[in-house]
Amino acid sequence: MLELLASYNEQVGALVLDNAPQNAKYTLHQIQKEILHVFARNVQSSIRHDIGDARFCLIVDEARDESRREQIALVIRFVDRSGFIREQFLDIVHVKDTTASTLKKEISFVLSHHNLDVQNIRGQRYDGASNMRGEWNGLQALFINDCPYAYYVHCLAHQLQLAFIAAAREISDVHTFFQNLIFIINIVIASCKRNDELRAFQVATIEHLVDIGEIETGKGINQVGGLQRPGDSRWSSHFKSICSLIKMYGATCLVLENIALDGSTYSQRGDAAFSFKLLMSFDFAFILHIMKNVMRITDVLCQVLQQKSQDILNAMHLVTTTKTLIQKLRDDG
Repeated sequence: MLELLASYNEQVGALVLDNAPQNAKYTLHQIQKEILHVFARNVQSSIRHDIGDARFCLIVDEARDESRREQIALVIRFVDRSGFIREQFLDIVHVKDTTASTLKKEISFVLSHHNLDVQNIRGQRYDGASNMRGEWNGLQALFINDCPYAYYVHCLAHQLQLAFIAAAREISDVHTFFQNLIFIINIVIASCKRNDELRAFQVATIEHLVDIGEIETGKGINQVGGLQRPGDSRWSSHFKSICSLIKMYGATCLVLENIALDGSTYSQRGDAAFSFKLLMSFDFAFILHIMKNVMRITDVLCQVLQQKSQDILNAMHLVTTTKTLIQKLRDDG
């Protein structure tokens, strides 16, 4: 790799390969790791200096790394010495389990390691999982026990997404629709081969529509995409999933037909045939378009609520406007 870099960069060749002493090339994996840790510590030290003795807000999210290990990312939101509000990534911690008590122990250790006092926490921002927002035993409750001013705020856009999905699924037909939507998408995108078929059919469909003048052409439009799975905790995912299926409806039907005829197993052929019948049914198509119209309205509010420049008065006005538009759709749509 160094020789390859040297072929493009004379300084690499001269400094590392030619002139560097044999015992000081710093190419050993362990040495490079140590260098990276030095960089990280310097960055963390700079962040800690910026925070000073300021009060701060704690932002934590869970994720999994490439090896599927659970980890938490810790971000600090504070007002710096110049009076600007800043958000800085502070550290990342691997955890064996994600119970609230374990997370609190690990986060408290990280804060103390960076000489940050828990008593200076003035806000907590997590997702809506029970181990994070639980009123009695959640992470936010455990921190409030130590610091009563560490108020917990659940992201408003995230709350809107979860509330809307929960409300929609109270209608049995809509709940069944989303279950069928996930089932259909999982079949179509189950393999690279099927994804390639889907894109190929979509390209052919776009070319045909362009030839007969049904769609406009231009830079950045008529892009070939893919089907997207909906996820309850992902903003706008249901709206994007519905839009992707409507956009690729014809191509999806063709892929399902092919699987129903040429699937390698009877279960693949049967599932594809069942999905094709669902996709072609009036009820499914009807609810597909109704949910697109409803979610087009709520998605605008969801996107706006995520903007950092948003204030509470404008947000209240936007909620009222959204309710008015939904009522108008109910009455006249």
